Amino acid sequence: MKTGQTIFTSRRNGHRGSAVVEFAIVAPMLFFFFFAAFEFCRVAMIRHTVDNAVYEACREAIVPGATASAARAKAEGILATLGLGDAEITVIPSTITRLTPNVTLTVAVSLDHNSFVPPQFTGGKVISRTLTMQREGSGS
Repeated sequence: MKTGQTIFTSRRNGHRGSAVVEFAIVAPMLFFFFFAAFEFCRVAMIRHTVDNAVYEACREAIVPGATASAARAKAEGILATLGLGDAEITVIPSTITRLTPNVTLTVAVSLDHNSFVPPQFTGGKVISRTLTMQREGSGS
């Protein structure tokens, strides 16, 4: 009886060792795919936030009495909801008057400084959106 128990115990220990080896092989791949998916989801969130920021800021700039600084502040506020920094916001023309026919707004966000994980897949990339809208009441 004791011999049978020893054989069973050694088999169980052998299986435990193979499980550790399997985990050591599979775990790095699992973590790689998890963090890659996490990074691509973050990039999608950033892209949609930049789309929303450029649209809302341009809408802010086309109403009568609007200023370029108010449009910039609107875009910065929307980007801040996702904690995005290092954004370049350009409003053309830089001074909006009653006679300005169109407003063009560009928002560019670097992915290097706005990723939760080291930017292995998105290093050096910038998400940039530009929108031009006709001003309300410009008569054009």
